[in-house]
This record gives sequence, C-alpha cells and structure tokens, in this order.
Amino acid sequence: MTLETLTMRIRKWRQYRASVRELSRLSDRELSDLGIGRGDIDYVARGGVRD
Repeated sequence: MTLETLTMRIRKWRQYRASVRELSRLSDRELSDLGIGRGDIDYVARGGVRD
C-alpha cells in the first residue's frame, strides 16, 4: 500500500465518521424530512465517501 493510498483511505474514513456524527445528531423528524431512517445512517455515510 502506497502512502498516497493510505492517505486517501484515512481521508475517506474521516469523512465517513464526520457524516455519521452529523447525521446522528439530527432528530428522527429531521432525518425523516431528508428521507433517511436512523438505521440508514451508516449506509448513507458510506455512500458519501465512495469513489
């Protein structure tokens, strides 16, 4: 694994964690307004960092 690949993975992991943190702070109603269920947070956050 090259340093560039490792750096990219770390950056994506941080983006994922930030998305999970932000979405988790929202109320169920706010999530519903966005069309997201609480159980979908992980899926949505992972989709945000895909290539």
